[in-house]
Amino acid sequence: MEQHNNLTEGKVIPTLLKFALPFLLASLLQALYGAADLVVVGQFSNSTQVSAVATGSQIMQTITSLILGLTTGGTILIGHYLGAKKYKDITESIGTIICIFGIMAAILTVIMVLASGTITSLMNTPAQAFESTKQYILICSWGIPFVIGYNALSGILRGLGNSKAPLFFIAMACVINIAVDIILVCFFNMGAPGAAIATVLAQAISFILGILYMKRKKFDFEFNFSIIRLQTGKAKRITKLGLPISLQDGLINTSFIIITAIINKMGLTASASIGVVEKIIVFTMLPTIAFSSAIAAMTAQNIGAKKPERAKQCLYVGIVCSLAIGLTCYGYIQINPTSLAALFSKDTRVITMAALYLKSYSIDCILVCFVFCINSFFSGCGNSLFPMIHSIIATFIIRVPLSFALSKMAGITLYEIGFASPLSTFVSLLMCMIYMKSGRWNNNCNGF
Repeated sequence: MEQHNNLTEGKVIPTLLKFALPFLLASLLQALYGAADLVVVGQFSNSTQVSAVATGSQIMQTITSLILGLTTGGTILIGHYLGAKKYKDITESIGTIICIFGIMAAILTVIMVLASGTITSLMNTPAQAFESTKQYILICSWGIPFVIGYNALSGILRGLGNSKAPLFFIAMACVINIAVDIILVCFFNMGAPGAAIATVLAQAISFILGILYMKRKKFDFEFNFSIIRLQTGKAKRITKLGLPISLQDGLINTSFIIITAIINKMGLTASASIGVVEKIIVFTMLPTIAFSSAIAAMTAQNIGAKKPERAKQCLYVGIVCSLAIGLTCYGYIQINPTSLAALFSKDTRVITMAALYLKSYSIDCILVCFVFCINSFFSGCGNSLFPMIHSIIATFIIRVPLSFALSKMAGITLYEIGFASPLSTFVSLLMCMIYMKSGRWNNNCNGF
């Protein structure tokens, strides 16, 4: 039988690190194959293609964030049932997850394929990069079923305490993506469309490997095609847990799309620069995302096992581990931001402008260590609504309006605009601390 990781016993620090490390490596590899498009295009093409990949990947990242939010709901529910040893409920939850994400794949693919041109226009894409951006989005849209399938399977496995298998899937995909990127962009000079083809191929391989793994393994509960049915009760619970997280992540990414559209009006160099910085920031925040995801899974299992104090210990350890890495990233960026920007572009104007934006934006590397981990703790307790509420407030009352206002000021640079993001995160942190101190998070632990 497949052995599941019991996250409710043993010392908290080694248990959290053991579970978080494979997730971190998987996240790094996933970001690497996402960033590989921009790196290869940046080094072997021009700023027009960099702008196309930067803008197009922002759109696809938003789609991925919507998917990840719902998969987190499934991870939390499965983790709760595993902690309570309710195997029949685990089976029904997995079958429901497969149904929900199958429907999502069909709907999102059709919408994105049909709307690729409209989306490119709404992004205020520079004229020189319009056609390449549209092609990038269109090609990547055909890969949405693979993205959804991979993340759904990974969410199920992480709910079962297995964070190693998704690491293997994504490692293989990363190798394929980089290899095909080099072939299509460097040797066939296909630019952004070539990078998109490489990405879709990598996503397909991740999904296929996931299916083969699930078919081969034997579990402590029933797992076959007969379990694939929509259980209304389970669907409601997954939606209740996952939808607020999905909306939260989706709206935050939407805010970054809006900010990208705002900055795109500042010209091709600014457009390419913000795309470069977003890729760098994704890497710096991956450790925090990994620890926060581990916190969500561990909290869910411990709440299911009636161990709320252990769940709180997981939160504190996760924050400390995340903060150590966040401070290191922030320090390096302040010292030498151009070295990171140069990885994604050979245009000196893009490198200089990106470095300015990165220096102010990077304050977020520290603040998100608290906010992401606390959000995951609340979600693991069954309360994913509050994280969504405070994120919407900070995003659409602080980040977006401030970015827009600053962009309209005479003589403004990306350095000043970069402060909008950490300021909004600070507002979120204040709200999280007030809510945590109130103790109301504990009222939702029976909300599964």
